[in-house]
Amino acid sequence: MSRSLHIAAWSYVTACAVGVAVVTLWRAEPHATEPHLTPVAAVAPAASTAEGWFQEVKPFCNAVEVEVQLRHRPAPVGVAGAGYSAACYALAGRIELARGVIDALAANERLQAVGIVFNVAHPVADAGDDRSAGPIMQMVVDYWPNHYMALYHAGMSEYILGQPDLARKHLESFLQYYSPNDGWRQNALEVLGRLGRP
Repeated sequence: MSRSLHIAAWSYVTACAVGVAVVTLWRAEPHATEPHLTPVAAVAPAASTAEGWFQEVKPFCNAVEVEVQLRHRPAPVGVAGAGYSAACYALAGRIELARGVIDALAANERLQAVGIVFNVAHPVADAGDDRSAGPIMQMVVDYWPNHYMALYHAGMSEYILGQPDLARKHLESFLQYYSPNDGWRQNALEVLGRLGRP
């Protein structure tokens, strides 16, 4: 092999070795990532159903985040979307905003939306969170006056929160619409007995 080819071959091997060493050192050293290479968290696309949308935004249905979240991620269009949007506002304690969503619907669609709000809030009431459940159940009753479970939960919440007149009104209405002689009825009668006559 000629001397010039021998020098060229060793130069190539040396250049490769230096390149490997530089890359190895570069990877080992902490360094700032180029701004255009910064990984960005993927944003999930909006759910295709109103219920799916609600499951995604439910963690943000609180007094601090609800308005911003729903402004940037509105519910799907339709009665179910409006119902879940109102439920999110209601869970956050923003009852007036929830009412606004329901009032924007056609009159014949409001009961369906209010039914969604009730279904979302019912576990809250069953868990005993009277401070949160009471105003939501009152809102449900305002739109659906003979919804016996909303009447029951509104009355019980008002009783616990020291609002005897409202509790009496709602529990008496509950008894008008609910006749089975079970624990719900017995609880309502017991509380009304404690409240006595106005």
